[in-house]
Amino acid sequence: MKVSFTSISGALPALQHRNFRLFWCGQMISTTGTWMQNVALGWLIYRITNSPFYLGLMMTMNSLPILMFSLFAGIIADRVDKRRLVIITQSAFTVQAMLLAISVSTGYYNIWSLLAFTFAAGVIQAFDAPTRQSFVSEMVPKDHVLSAVALNSAVFNAARTIGPAIGGLLVKAIGESGCFYSNAVSFIAVIIGMLMMRDKELFKAGNRTGQGHVKPKSELKESFKYILGEKRILGVLSVLMVVSILGLPAMTFLPVFARTVLHLQADGLGYLFAAAGVGSFIAAFSMAFAKKSRKQGLKIILSISLFCVAMILFTFIKNFYISLPALAVAGFGAISGIAMVNSTIQLIAPAHLRGRVMSMYVFVFLGMMPFGNFIMGSVAHFIGAPHAVMYGGLACLAALIFISISFPAILKIDVPTETPIAAMV
Repeated sequence: MKVSFTSISGALPALQHRNFRLFWCGQMISTTGTWMQNVALGWLIYRITNSPFYLGLMMTMNSLPILMFSLFAGIIADRVDKRRLVIITQSAFTVQAMLLAISVSTGYYNIWSLLAFTFAAGVIQAFDAPTRQSFVSEMVPKDHVLSAVALNSAVFNAARTIGPAIGGLLVKAIGESGCFYSNAVSFIAVIIGMLMMRDKELFKAGNRTGQGHVKPKSELKESFKYILGEKRILGVLSVLMVVSILGLPAMTFLPVFARTVLHLQADGLGYLFAAAGVGSFIAAFSMAFAKKSRKQGLKIILSISLFCVAMILFTFIKNFYISLPALAVAGFGAISGIAMVNSTIQLIAPAHLRGRVMSMYVFVFLGMMPFGNFIMGSVAHFIGAPHAVMYGGLACLAALIFISISFPAILKIDVPTETPIAAMV
């Protein structure tokens, strides 16, 4: 049976658009390099400190700038050309990764310099993430946004599967600095793809370039007023906040599980991350084929609950091979829920507010993690990572039940992709 590109793009409509294909391919290469660096950096920090507290602190330093700057970055994203801003942030990532690689390969580093490099990456991410997230909806028409968001999530999680496995093998073969150099080079793929895009084929309905006379405070007030009034977005952001604080920090402690519970080396850690990535990829890629998103709010709650249950069960597993499917299920649940939160917000938010609303998504998703990472890192330091992850999962489940009761409208969210833009806003 012969499969043509036409048939593939028919099932995955976002791929019909040249600009999105360029972006998508560049993201595959870049995010693979980023996951390689994440595994190598986590392994390096745990190797030189032997402390789960510093792993939590590492993620705190990475997420803190997002908490500080992402809302302001959303205002910028709504004012400027998003494609040019992404080129700038990706170039900055290249410089940061190269300096980190040189520092480690020459031996001029310690825990505090590594944390400083992590903080620098977080500052760049604070401006890059909301811009890239909102730029996705400028590369495709409104009725292809869900496909684009799902494919963007799929490529991220495909890289999450491949990158850690490669990173673990590279750490074992040539050391952590090799992963950092590879990551620096990988960002060039995104930059080339962005430069090759055709500006006339972008959908820029919401761009507010030149609105410099509008005060940032007023623009923030406008976006907050909209979110507080739109209960569907407020509800899914509440779910996202819970999982960001209580659930997702569990992945930070996989190096601890690898060394102290499962007795693995760096390549084994890579396989643990890759297992979670396999489940995440399956979730995101299956969503890319979805033509509708009926009962999306209920699906979000159930998906995040699945993630929590899988991570709780993972804390009781002492066998490497049994741990892999548990992490795959956790990855499936987490990304299913997070991707649906993303697409729900993108499809509901009006075009002129989308950059700021997506900056709130990034603020909640990544900006809340400093609290979770610091809390769980501190708890893990005293009672061990397995108990910290288990209690975090239980608390997350309890919070989801509370949100479902407090915001019953969440369970009734329907966001069909074919809904006209006028009806959506």
